[in-house]
Amino acid sequence: MLPDYWVERPPLSMSPSTEAAVEDLLSIVGDAPNPPVDVNAVLGRYGDIEPWKFLCGVADRRRIAFHGTGDAGIESFEPRRPIDFAPFGEQNAVFATTDPIWAMFYAVVDRDRHETTLNNGCIIVLDSNGRPGTPHYYFSIGRRALQERPWRSGYVYLMPAETFLEQPPGEYGGNPARVPQLASPVAVAPFARLRVSPNDFPFLAQIRGHEDERLAEYAQAVMTAAPWPD
Repeated sequence: MLPDYWVERPPLSMSPSTEAAVEDLLSIVGDAPNPPVDVNAVLGRYGDIEPWKFLCGVADRRRIAFHGTGDAGIESFEPRRPIDFAPFGEQNAVFATTDPIWAMFYAVVDRDRHETTLNNGCIIVLDSNGRPGTPHYYFSIGRRALQERPWRSGYVYLMPAETFLEQPPGEYGGNPARVPQLASPVAVAPFARLRVSPNDFPFLAQIRGHEDERLAEYAQAVMTAAPWPD
């Protein structure tokens, strides 16, 4: 059993219109268009669609690298070294994920106008045969920023995954598991972009708070499956 700060992805039940929108997008992005496809224009043809379900449907059908940001004008993602306490993050690379919900978190937290640190993750526990379970997440920002509700509308970019390597699987809390994080050593151009609002993020109410100056302590607790620090 995972510690209680991990939350399970809701059931992924897609409407016929969502499934049609997924197939529509995948049919028009095969040639890596430039500029990126405006996914909102595609969804506008299908009525009321939940973006997270649509993106998860896309991810189920094709291996894609997702990246969330507040920047609407990115034409190429360049390698950089982030602040990351996990070994996989200690490299100069373009970072992304195969899980679009995780990417949405970075799209809707406004770090341009609010000073805060982030502590978050996605994990997939594997069964004894190596089959993946349902993704689980945790999301946390600085407590002072959380009181200000630092949300914004942002963008989830979709990139080809060919140059990305996935974080190697390991163990978490005594169970085999993998983290769906990707890293590309070379620049990558996105082929599509979806604008999302805070209300599109399914875990907005579950975002926790932490003390910014104790970020390393919280990160260590999560990495070792320890309780959330008081």
